[in-house]
Amino acid sequence: MTTVKICGLKDKATVEAILHLPIDHIGFLFAKSKRQVTPGEAGEMIRVIHERRTAGQPVPLTVGVFVDPSREFLAEVMREAPLDVVQLHGSESPDFCRWVKMTFGVLVYRVFSVMDTGPDQEGELGDVLDPYAGQIDGLLLDTAGGGTGKTFEWNRIPAYHAWAVRNRIPLLVAGGLHPDNVAGLIGSYPLDGVDVSSGVETDGTKDIAKITAFVERVKRHESHASA
Repeated sequence: MTTVKICGLKDKATVEAILHLPIDHIGFLFAKSKRQVTPGEAGEMIRVIHERRTAGQPVPLTVGVFVDPSREFLAEVMREAPLDVVQLHGSESPDFCRWVKMTFGVLVYRVFSVMDTGPDQEGELGDVLDPYAGQIDGLLLDTAGGGTGKTFEWNRIPAYHAWAVRNRIPLLVAGGLHPDNVAGLIGSYPLDGVDVSSGVETDGTKDIAKITAFVERVKRHESHASA
């Protein structure tokens, strides 16, 4: 089943408005961005999710998005906004990923930017990815630069997916996704999840109708594929 991650949430009202949808991950940005939130702001939104979890209702995993964070900042975030997943977008080493897992007891997703040119065979990716084997719980592909609203060359996905399968972790894809192209992506390439932010916004603000359409198109494709 293809999982859905809605990233860049900034306010409690939006979180409350989408929790009835079959969303698997909700992401909060702690790196510099127009969608950046403070640990306290994220904590308020996460409390809404935890209240539903305590009541026995299904809720998405909470994801914190970071770029080369300090250990001290990660500790501050985890105190105020306890996360389920730490997503690392920078140059974080395998050792750092392992430290995050062991220190905070969270899942760690490592993001790799897909350049216009570069390795497109699993063997060629080994030098980059193999050091992370056993140190991460998920692999996420994004367009180089991140947050650009642009897609990368999707024909590069299979090589990364083969590595993820071999290491028994999920592969998620981000970068330029929106309700009109997500079904084409998941219908054409092997992956385990999709991640969207700007593609479900209107004038820089999360659009509930677009989020709903995005989720419905992913899940509808899944139901058709399994029929």
